[in-house]
Amino acid sequence: MALHATEELTAAPTSEIESEVLNDQTETYEFPEAEQDPQSVYATIHDQLVLDGNSQQNLATFCTTWIEPEVERLMVECADKNMIDKDEYPQTAAIEERCIHMLADLWNSPEAATTIGCSTTGSSEAAMLGGLALKWNWRKRRKATGKSIETPNLITGPVQVCWHKFCRYFDVEIREVPMEGDRLLLTPEEVLKRCDENTIGIIATLGVTFTLQYEPVLAISDALDKLQAETGLDIPIHVDGASGAFLAPFIHPNLHWDFRLPRVKSINASGHKFGLAPLGVGWALWREKHDLPEELIFDVNYLGGNMPTFALNFSRPGGEIICQYYNFLRLGKEGYRKIQTECYALGRYLAEKIGELGPFKIIYDGTDGIPGLCWELKDPANAGFTLYDLADALRERGWLVPAYSMPANREDLVIQRILVRHGFTREMAHALLEQMEQSLDHFAKNPVDITLSGAESGSHDHSGR
Repeated sequence: MALHATEELTAAPTSEIESEVLNDQTETYEFPEAEQDPQSVYATIHDQLVLDGNSQQNLATFCTTWIEPEVERLMVECADKNMIDKDEYPQTAAIEERCIHMLADLWNSPEAATTIGCSTTGSSEAAMLGGLALKWNWRKRRKATGKSIETPNLITGPVQVCWHKFCRYFDVEIREVPMEGDRLLLTPEEVLKRCDENTIGIIATLGVTFTLQYEPVLAISDALDKLQAETGLDIPIHVDGASGAFLAPFIHPNLHWDFRLPRVKSINASGHKFGLAPLGVGWALWREKHDLPEELIFDVNYLGGNMPTFALNFSRPGGEIICQYYNFLRLGKEGYRKIQTECYALGRYLAEKIGELGPFKIIYDGTDGIPGLCWELKDPANAGFTLYDLADALRERGWLVPAYSMPANREDLVIQRILVRHGFTREMAHALLEQMEQSLDHFAKNPVDITLSGAESGSHDHSGR
């Protein structure tokens, strides 16, 4: 998305503009002395940005890469609005509050009209807020019984890096269940093996970053109910719904993963993923008001009025929240369902066609998870290429289709993944499939020495958060 300050600010070719910005390359990393003509500076930066990749061909990211013109206009109109300044921008604050209660309703909170939540800069910040609430509530329970609060732990499956950050930043032991054999997700059995009185909570992921699959929240909740009946341990669940929280309500409405389960105390989600908002907005919600400790909420009055705040950031733009609200009103459940259904259908189509290419085994086919697919090589030793080689070949044509190794204990497994988002069309899918066929033909004629290939695997990003 490009935001234009004025309609007259056109991108004239840099060759037609004389400017010190263009001519003096020595100042690239130095703060300039003189001011410059705005159109010259704009043209310089505009031409540099042309070298970025085409976001429509980025099949690695989970994030929004296509928005409606009305959203662009709202972003420009809100460029000066500070989300934290609720006294100065009361209507923006009211819209944030509406979004929170609309999401509480969507996620079946028993207190949808009164429960508590907040917007964030993304799902990673929202996840950390959820983790902090788990830790604080655990500490309060332990202190009430005179027990030690020195060794909290958090149980997860194969999680996105934000949870590793949370545990390191806030001094919590992470008990990440490693992948093993064909088990690539968190399971109730593995959860129960690791629970003890110091477990602050379980993180169940609705759409694992690595494979796009949903973890079995209901089965984990049932197992924890049984554990409590047998031992008295009452361990809550936080659902990392970075992507799935904006998918399951529309595509799998009967899937029990949300606040319908009393053990699910909080949910984080990315508005700028399948919530279809521009980059820079996430959401953290609690099932009921008392699930968020009051000690974590701060009251500040130095912006013109007394206001509560719970966030890791302070000042931040309000435009993304406004545009999230626009999407809620514009699409409703019907519109979201229509868009996401088309994405799922295209993911399944790609899974079928890529499976037919020959050398690939489909791990996830676009069903019962995030729209998209992932695959591995059937016979890596004799394929004549690695998935890293294929990723590099596709990148040469502008396609970003990441290849990466899995986390412990399946580092031996290398997979490739495609995310299907709003704006990715069937015509684009056909172009991608054609490019994949050409790349496979090239490798058949020019096999790669796999003992030398893929050494730079760490350079292939797969986070997308």
